[in-house]
Amino acid sequence: MAKVIIFGLADFASLAHYYLSTDSEHEVIGFSVSDEYMPQGDPVFEGLPVVPFSQVAEHWPSSEFSFFAPMAPRKMSTLREKVYDQIVALGYDLISYVSSKATSFGNVRIGRNCFILEDNTIQPFVQIGDNVVLWSGNHIGHHSTIGDHTFFTSHVVLSGHCVVERNCFFGVNSTIRDGLTIAQGTFVAMASSVMRSTEAWGVYKGNPAEKAKISSMDLRS
Repeated sequence: MAKVIIFGLADFASLAHYYLSTDSEHEVIGFSVSDEYMPQGDPVFEGLPVVPFSQVAEHWPSSEFSFFAPMAPRKMSTLREKVYDQIVALGYDLISYVSSKATSFGNVRIGRNCFILEDNTIQPFVQIGDNVVLWSGNHIGHHSTIGDHTFFTSHVVLSGHCVVERNCFFGVNSTIRDGLTIAQGTFVAMASSVMRSTEAWGVYKGNPAEKAKISSMDLRS
């Protein structure tokens, strides 16, 4: 069990507080957010204190507390990556949450600061990196590897023996054929079916999916 600080004050932070409080052994003790987003006065969120990130180490030292930063995937999760790196630089451990209603196996490896919700099926020999979000209802095929700072929405099928590089995004109901490499920064649009390996920072949509003229780099700003 860890005493956990949640980063953020939006819906993802509220959901994280609920999941950790009702479906884990961890104790949420408060919230932190970047100084420019601090509410006025004596802020409280979900009945717990909020501390500006610049002061968090003074209030809750890394020797006694852990962090959880369940943020939205804006700018191809580069904002999530930045916050993750800042928390690590302060010396904090980051927990991961795996729903008790998800299906996984003892040989699945899951990194730090992962947020894995209900009804995910993670087959044997899967490796999941750091700061990965699997929203509800995804299928992650056997012997696949998911890179850091990647975001799956819901009802995504990643077939077996796939390699997903960092900073990728998968829209609702998208499907990835077995044995593919999904290159860094790939954006797979909702309901798309990817039949061949992708190019870095590409946007893919359709069935079968085709590479769009726009780059997912343009989605970062």
